[in-house]
Amino acid sequence: MPQIDYFFATLSPYVYIAGTRFEEIAARYGAEITYKPMDVVALFPRSGGQAPKDRHPSRVEYRAQELRRQSKKAGLPFNLRPAFWPTNAAPSSYAIINAQKAGGGDMGLLVHAITRACWSEEKDIAEEAVIRAALEEAGFDPELAESNMMGAADEYASNLEEAVRRGVFGSPFYITDTDERFWGQDRLGDLALHLSGQL
Repeated sequence: MPQIDYFFATLSPYVYIAGTRFEEIAARYGAEITYKPMDVVALFPRSGGQAPKDRHPSRVEYRAQELRRQSKKAGLPFNLRPAFWPTNAAPSSYAIINAQKAGGGDMGLLVHAITRACWSEEKDIAEEAVIRAALEEAGFDPELAESNMMGAADEYASNLEEAVRRGVFGSPFYITDTDERFWGQDRLGDLALHLSGQL
């Protein structure tokens, strides 16, 4: 069975725009996903990048155009300047880590519900009520929003170190068990071709 490590940030608009297409592709080819939420703001300076607020205006302008185009292409409502962004991504990331360990729900739907709350619904994904609602929507125990916080925090920090070590530099980032790397939701088609043996 193919294995894919999924490095991502709950603050990433591109994770939201990906929707659940990654999970659909993985299911089609029998691939198992390990979710690895990470602190992408801390990742950027360690991998040659910059946080959006520090980028040159030409890059900021292009990002805005691309987000508009990609969200429209995906058929997803999108707010380029959400009321609660940036915010603290740690609580939502901890919930995802806890949910993966607990099992019993839909991980792809959980990630999408959290990112949708930020980029479409004008909600603060650092708030416990927002996280609990996403957990419940995805079929998980809402109590996972506030359990095992120390263990989840350790894993969140470990995910960042692993990301740096394995060549991750953005979000979303997909790494197969053969070390094929795909950056961005716009590379999901290439990931599918790889899993099918065509790339």
